[in-house]
Amino acid sequence: MPLRTRLLEGPALLAPEAHPVPAERGRLSSWVRGRLEDSGLALARLDRPLDEAGLLALGADLGRVSEETDPAVLPYVEQGRILNLISGRAATEDVALQPFSAGTLTLHSEGSGRPVATQPRYIVLMCQDPGDEAAAQTVLVPMRAVAERLQPRTLHTLGGLFYQDAPGVPPMARTVGDRTVFSFRDFGDRPLRWLAGKDTGPCADAAAEADDAIAALLAAMYRPETALGIRWQRGTLAVIDNTWFFHGRTAGRFSAGARRHLQRIRVTAR
Repeated sequence: MPLRTRLLEGPALLAPEAHPVPAERGRLSSWVRGRLEDSGLALARLDRPLDEAGLLALGADLGRVSEETDPAVLPYVEQGRILNLISGRAATEDVALQPFSAGTLTLHSEGSGRPVATQPRYIVLMCQDPGDEAAAQTVLVPMRAVAERLQPRTLHTLGGLFYQDAPGVPPMARTVGDRTVFSFRDFGDRPLRWLAGKDTGPCADAAAEADDAIAALLAAMYRPETALGIRWQRGTLAVIDNTWFFHGRTAGRFSAGARRHLQRIRVTAR
């Protein structure tokens, strides 16, 4: 908990560089794909924000843009797929509404409670209005750095742990090529109910080992050394590979009447 608080409520984080890129579709899509292949993150400073058609077109160039179906967020959805993230609410424990609040958003991989085929591969964020200079940063933590902080036995244990009551979900850690990919959300103060695979040993030992592995994962996620914090400006575009980064948000401190407005689409792989 102290690590989480320090990262999400402490000093501003190091901001990755946003590269000037024209908003023209062909050049932008090509640049985004190249950056994603190299580093899992495309962060651009566009000459103008993309409109809804341009945002959906970029998503279609990357894969299939997912529909937004959660009833809690439908009032904020345009064209069925663009979610308007307007930070105007007070801090809340409701995970569905946390993206609209000024409070912190704990680190997670997007769609961690879904089967791999329906998890977003890319999260696309477009800044229409940054709010003010004290607004929250979007936090990025590389999964590779998290995996390197964990012991091999811990990674093995996480590879046999699944969310309970979520059939078809991947394990909390899996190997994809030469990378460790996590499907995991920090649920904060709410309980995380897990299910162990078959090769777990005696029940008491398995339970203790699982709890220790999850605690080690959380501690590794919130180490500050490799965390980055995106600083939003009007026209900033971020495309995040969901298999490369955990993401979250620091606490916001908005002036009266100042509300940050990001637009988000989620893209599944073709």
